[in-house]
Amino acid sequence: MTRWKTILTYDGTPFNGWQIQPNLPTVQGTLAQAIHHITGETVLPQGSGRTDAGVHALAQVASFSLAAPIPAPNLHKALNRALPSSIRILSVEQAPEDFHARHSALRKTYEYRIATTPICSPMLAPYVWDCPWPLDLATLQQAAAYVLGTHDFTSFAAADPDLTAREAQSVESPDPPSIPYSLLPTPCSTRTIFESSWRSDNDLFIYRVTGSGFLHHMVRNLVGTFVEAGRGRISANSIPVILLAQNRAAAGPTAPARGLFLVEVEY
Repeated sequence: MTRWKTILTYDGTPFNGWQIQPNLPTVQGTLAQAIHHITGETVLPQGSGRTDAGVHALAQVASFSLAAPIPAPNLHKALNRALPSSIRILSVEQAPEDFHARHSALRKTYEYRIATTPICSPMLAPYVWDCPWPLDLATLQQAAAYVLGTHDFTSFAAADPDLTAREAQSVESPDPPSIPYSLLPTPCSTRTIFESSWRSDNDLFIYRVTGSGFLHHMVRNLVGTFVEAGRGRISANSIPVILLAQNRAAAGPTAPARGLFLVEVEY
């Protein structure tokens, strides 16, 4: 068996997220179908994380093993021929036998994009939050800085009905492969954030966050709360209080999925 590491980019608009679901189009299911079409093998590619319905990826990572003795360049070309245009394979390479797209990950980076134009172009609308309120960049930046470091992010985590109770608050976090699941603390909502910052690019506000892992809807809940501060509905200084509350009701609304991009996964 050959272990493969692939990097793919996709437009999440036509998919019901990454994770395979019965009778629904998903990125994982579509990739699995393409692999089966090429090799005849039935595999379930494992992604670095489960992007939600409508969320996009610039560099999602997936791993899987195949028995077919196919060279990497041939597999790369064949996958892009078999996949719809909404999914493109950027690279294919052999990986160590123990490589796992999720468990081996150390850091992930996401970006969230907000458009503040009076009229949002239909060419841009599927990839941004068309925000109707004026936002203050300095306030957004101040609020974002409060989540740097290691914190309990329960206040920014949504319940995930697809996960078991053991996994409910550790979705998309790279579990250390050397530690059995039975020895991991559960539930665990503590994450480390290495970068949390906003920038403005003409009429776009872009939030960039890098962390050890992210809870379900965590980035979108952070953005929704930061926007509440940026539009003056709450103080930026309330972010530490929201973190300490460890209560989802203390934070702001969930930002729309369409503005979120998985940008990079580090190993």
